[in-house]
Amino acid sequence: MRKTLIAALLLGAAALPAAASAQQATITQVITGTRLDINATGSVSRVPDIAVISAGVVTRSATAGGAIRDAAARMARVRSELTRAGVADRDIQTSTISLNPDYVYENNQPPKLTGYNASNQLSVRFREIADAGKILDALVAVGANQINGPTLTLDHPEAALDEARGKAIAAGRARADLYARSLGLRVARVVAVSESGGYSPPPPMPMVMSARAEAADTKIDPGEQKLEVNVAMTFELQ
Repeated sequence: MRKTLIAALLLGAAALPAAASAQQATITQVITGTRLDINATGSVSRVPDIAVISAGVVTRSATAGGAIRDAAARMARVRSELTRAGVADRDIQTSTISLNPDYVYENNQPPKLTGYNASNQLSVRFREIADAGKILDALVAVGANQINGPTLTLDHPEAALDEARGKAIAAGRARADLYARSLGLRVARVVAVSESGGYSPPPPMPMVMSARAEAADTKIDPGEQKLEVNVAMTFELQ
């Protein structure tokens, strides 16, 4: 009885790789009619509801410690201003902290250390784009001297992307029907559909802040943003 049980277990173990291979096998569909491959695009436009901007401070001091301390003190004022303006902690993220020596190079002379530059940068997400400009002006007033952006994007693009997907599928099917009629055939079935591309936020736009914050009046216009989905579809025509 024991020998029989061991033999059964060994047979079962030997069958496992074959079962796993069967599950990983590629499923292919046989096309008996005419094959038609089509690429189609669906697009929708939306007004961005999020602005992401890099804001920070750059300081210089004769010592590394002095540069870091100055940057930390100025950044503390920037953070306080963001909190006072109602920006949530979850929308404020440290992106870069750096410290670099500053050298002077002269002909036939070794480099001369003249000080250190420190940088402390935040990535700030503004959920009210209309308020972003005046908040940035306030940040400059409390010590921010390096601002880049904005990157305008959608907080939840899924619904818009689904609409673009529907348009892409409809466009692909309409194009397949057109080809079929032109060939005196009909669309028998959809064999395969695959999606490529998708939504990616546009690159940040350059922003120039006024050197005098008291006179600044920065305005951010969200405009419209296009979202596109590309699909590849394979049809069988008969």
